[in-house]
Amino acid sequence: MCLAAAIKWYELGEISQSKAAEIAAVTRAEFINALSRYRVDFMQYTAEELAQELSNVD
Repeated sequence: MCLAAAIKWYELGEISQSKAAEIAAVTRAEFINALSRYRVDFMQYTAEELAQELSNVD
């Protein structure tokens, strides 16, 4: 139940992957694998946010 809740909160953008993994009591890698099983995108960026992040890369 904690895993499902953490995935939903992550999907809604309410918590980070690290926090979600903590809530679900799994590693971050296990959480990312769970996202795949539930068909939730592991990247929660909009196109604009991704462009901004990439422009800051040295």
